Amino acid sequence: MTSTEAAPRKRFFTQLWFWVIVGIVLGVVFGLVAPDAAKGAKWLADGFIQMIKVIVAPVIFCTVVVGIASIGNLARAGGLALKALFYFLVATVVALTIGLLAANIFAPGSGFSGQPSATALESAAKQVDQGSQDAGLTGFILNDLLPTSFLGPFVENEILRVLVLAILTACSVSLLAAPVRKRVVGAVETIAKVIFGIIKLIMWAAPVAAFGGMAYTVAQFGASSLTNLVKLMGVFWGTCAFFIVAVLGLVSWWAGFNIFKVIRLIKDELLIIVGTSSSESVLPRLLTKLEAAGASKQTVGLVIPTGYSFNLDGTCIYLTLGALFIIQAGNESLPIALQIGLALLMVLTSKGAAGITGAGLVTLAASLQAFGGEFFSAEAIAVGIALIIGIDRVMSEGRALTNCIGNVVATLVIARWNGELDRERLKAVLDDPSLVDEAMELEHGSRTEEDEPEKELAAVSAGNGYEVATERTGRVTSTGKTLPPTGRTEESSETHETLR
Repeated sequence: MTSTEAAPRKRFFTQLWFWVIVGIVLGVVFGLVAPDAAKGAKWLADGFIQMIKVIVAPVIFCTVVVGIASIGNLARAGGLALKALFYFLVATVVALTIGLLAANIFAPGSGFSGQPSATALESAAKQVDQGSQDAGLTGFILNDLLPTSFLGPFVENEILRVLVLAILTACSVSLLAAPVRKRVVGAVETIAKVIFGIIKLIMWAAPVAAFGGMAYTVAQFGASSLTNLVKLMGVFWGTCAFFIVAVLGLVSWWAGFNIFKVIRLIKDELLIIVGTSSSESVLPRLLTKLEAAGASKQTVGLVIPTGYSFNLDGTCIYLTLGALFIIQAGNESLPIALQIGLALLMVLTSKGAAGITGAGLVTLAASLQAFGGEFFSAEAIAVGIALIIGIDRVMSEGRALTNCIGNVVATLVIARWNGELDRERLKAVLDDPSLVDEAMELEHGSRTEEDEPEKELAAVSAGNGYEVATERTGRVTSTGKTLPPTGRTEESSETHETLR
């Protein structure tokens, strides 16, 4: 095979991140210039999120089934799941604790004199009512965890229940004879390809959704309307930034990669989140990108979907910070012992809060309702939620961004922990994120497999010494350091399993 030159970088105006930025900037301008008209643009972001929600449940089901069943060993899959859940538990406790510390140190609700409007109180009452339905362990198990039918969770887009069904299905498929198991996994993968084709079409609307979301946010909340609660927003965003840089940065360093390079790798997804305030909108893209970056399909297929319900770092920070803000705004204080008890309760209630706009507010209401007591009566909760509800969308972006980065780091760390991370490939991808462009364009862009039967998965610039490997052959096209192909073939997967 002859030497192949590194593929030229795509022009910036042909990439999604550029048009998302354009949409955000135009949305901000529109919101400032014509606020009344801009408020009506919210439906653009809502419509995009609604379309994304249509395919989130099928994506999670297919990826979890393929991720677990392709392992072919329930003990090995169970070990991976236990490691993931242990990591999620530790991350949840750390995030809740940091939220408590920030609330006690900066006291964002201290001296608060604002009063919620009648509209905010009415909206808050609905959130409290919805949250009260989910309060307690029994409510969590029956109302959030266990399905009531097989198709119901897909219709209602109940991620946690879909996850339960996917795990049960994957375990059942894993028990089949190897030939039958491979056929079933292949069929599910084919369905997944169709779903990703739908995603390709939907993602063309991401810049428009970013425009509508930002236009509404600026028109609704503009600088003057946020002054009363700017301290709470500042403390929350600052705490999220601290968690990402200090906590996730330390974890990333321990695992052998740089958190800032990881953020650069997923900048497109983060920009989409900024525009839509939803981390669900980028879930399918994260699945493809992390696998292309060197994490095994099994790890990505299990950790990312599970993390969307069990690893919500930004939501955890929001819960403890928001709860103490409500206490402080009422000129009350909560003893440390009760704060710890509240945090322990939130370890449970934070699970299952999907990464969509408003989910954190409902979860906060549910947590306070479950905790009860003199500090969190139904009336106090309604007033407290009403104080926060006006800026919840702005804070929702911080939750979604932190949740997304936390799940990406979790996937890479657990993949390495489980021995299923190609560290050489990850290093190359983090140094040059354009290496995943081929895989992303094939799954989420305009390219099809027919365009390049022998498509190059990774073309690295001559300066860093890596060469090109192809998906079918995995062979290097010229001498030098080798960049492995994305994923394993069926034969190599079977050989790996035998060696283990």
